[in-house]
Amino acid sequence: MNLIERAKNILITPKKEWDVIAGEEQSLSSVLTTYVIPLALIGAAANLIGWGLIGKSFGTGFYSITVKGWDIGIKYAIIYLVSVIVGVLVSAFVVDALAPSFGSEKNLNKSSQFVAYAYTPSLVAAALNILPVLGMVAGLIGLYSIYLLYIGLSPMKKTPEDKKVIYLVITFVVMIAVYVVLGLILASILGMGGIGSASSISL
Repeated sequence: MNLIERAKNILITPKKEWDVIAGEEQSLSSVLTTYVIPLALIGAAANLIGWGLIGKSFGTGFYSITVKGWDIGIKYAIIYLVSVIVGVLVSAFVVDALAPSFGSEKNLNKSSQFVAYAYTPSLVAAALNILPVLGMVAGLIGLYSIYLLYIGLSPMKKTPEDKKVIYLVITFVVMIAVYVVLGLILASILGMGGIGSASSISL
């Protein structure tokens, strides 16, 4: 599997690509090491450079301040990288555990593929954080994951049509909750306050 081709295909021709992915045998560790972590490192580097060199201005006029610095950049990079990796792990286990409740296949490897590849819009959009002011745009792009999750349910989880919407909603809420909670915890640990991760976290 070529990482760039996989990312491009899941974004541009997701229906076809989900069918291809469904036919692959790939473990959770393989998905993480060959796809999630390499893309997450790009986002982490963007956060590092963006907050380290460019920063972001808050306020207007005389009350405007620019927040930047390598210490901030390093913290944002750590928050992003750890949140993505742990977020995929936790979400995959939760999605897999919920599968039988929605008439879906319980298969951790497929659940990990399902969650990881659905993260693609956010993983790719995170490169925009090289300009921190575009953090909100990255977050909006990440919403494309909702569509990827919906069309991926049938090939990846064998979810019945009448159960797809509710399983989709719960899956998306779980992914968002895990990601945000992790970001806030890490921001608190790193001394960045309750909103420290808001600009660099998106899904």
